[in-house]
Amino acid sequence: MTTRYNPPPNWPRPPAGWTPPAGWTPDPAWGPPPPQWQLWVDEEIPLFGARGKARELAAENGELQKKLTAWHAEATKLQGQLNQRQGELTQLRGEHDRLQSEMRRLGQMAAFELEQYRDRLTQQTAELEQRVGALSQQVVVTEETVLLQEVGVYEYRHPLTDAVAYQGKLATFQDRIKAMAMKDGGAVQADTRWTVSGSEAKGRAMIRDYSKLVLRAYNAEADNLVRGLKPYKVDSAIERLNKVAETIARLGKSMDIQISNDYHRLRRKELELTADYLAKVAEEKEREREEKARLREERKVQQEIERERARLEKERQHYANALAALRAKGDAEGVAQMEERLAEVEAAAEAVDYRAANVRAGYVYVISNIGAFGEHMVKIGMTRRLDPLDRVRELSDASVPFNFDVHALFFSEDAVGIETQMHARLADRRVNLVNQRREFFHVTPQEAKTHLLALTGNLLQYDEVPEALEYRQSVTSARVEPVSGTSSATPGDGPNA
Repeated sequence: MTTRYNPPPNWPRPPAGWTPPAGWTPDPAWGPPPPQWQLWVDEEIPLFGARGKARELAAENGELQKKLTAWHAEATKLQGQLNQRQGELTQLRGEHDRLQSEMRRLGQMAAFELEQYRDRLTQQTAELEQRVGALSQQVVVTEETVLLQEVGVYEYRHPLTDAVAYQGKLATFQDRIKAMAMKDGGAVQADTRWTVSGSEAKGRAMIRDYSKLVLRAYNAEADNLVRGLKPYKVDSAIERLNKVAETIARLGKSMDIQISNDYHRLRRKELELTADYLAKVAEEKEREREEKARLREERKVQQEIERERARLEKERQHYANALAALRAKGDAEGVAQMEERLAEVEAAAEAVDYRAANVRAGYVYVISNIGAFGEHMVKIGMTRRLDPLDRVRELSDASVPFNFDVHALFFSEDAVGIETQMHARLADRRVNLVNQRREFFHVTPQEAKTHLLALTGNLLQYDEVPEALEYRQSVTSARVEPVSGTSSATPGDGPNA
């Protein structure tokens, strides 16, 4: 039998076949149903509809059977998982019972001490690693760094002749460092009179493991300092390494563990020797570069002299042939003129030979580049070129935005001496205090002229105001172009940008 919804007579009639959904409640405005009114009544199946209703109920029963089978399968699966978890729980309980039995065997007090030591070591290790990380990022400004920036002088702590000598010295120190870092080599000092669970062997093992840990942290910091060392930052590196050693000693105080003084001293000297070695390598490279530059310049001078000699010899031969022809003709006036020209050529050839033999002879020049360096900087140098402007043109290459302007260019039999004296007079005005071949000075052309006059006595020509044609045209263009609308440049976008 099935039931159907039976609305009271005083309620609205629902549509045919309508059944109240789950959670449905009647509208209070409808009023209460009559007393003892049944909202659900049995529904009789008519005779002629019995077979259809039976088929409908059979189909519904089949669906319910499928759902019941699925629920049984899910329940079986869940039961399997439950059994697995219960097995794991049983295994864990067995492990727990075993550990408890082991603790009872060792004794409650010994286990408590071991746990304390473990916690203490873990905390100290974390503090040590945090401190080492902070030290790695810390920048220590030292007096030596400031000194180098101000005067550009590196002071060797272990003066040796060359980089090879420093390599040998470093190798010796590094061998000693490796020997001390080995087991029982003396790199770490520690009190081995510790016991764990009443066992001295376990206490020694614990101290040994902790010693390895602190030595590894110390060596990691020392190795990083060596790898990234700059010669002028050696004091900063040593100070950082000192702080690492102090931190290890402070954190290991409760167990009397610290880096030994001998090992720390070796690693400090390693830093000093590494800085000296790097400085010496840089010095030798710079010296080699300067020597190559000097040899290149010397080759250019020799090539120029050879070309000039060949040209003069060709002229001399030409004039000599012409002189012989004039003499054969008996042209006295022509002979006199040709002899005069030949004498000039021979005098020029002698001058070239003199320049080739006298390495101190040459041209002293004073040049500037206001577009690149401003109005208060000049370059003072000398060249042995027969055409000194070739040297000036070489300096005005792609490395500067504008050509150099020449203020003074004069020949001297002692050009080297005049150049040296000019550099000595302006030593405190040097731009590059490290590389003496960088011949730039913080002086104006007028100041340079005063010193040159004091050394030479007279100057045939000296241009105090530089022409700076390209620079001045660039400045003018930068001011004019925004007005015409052909460029987005501004006056600030000049050649110094």
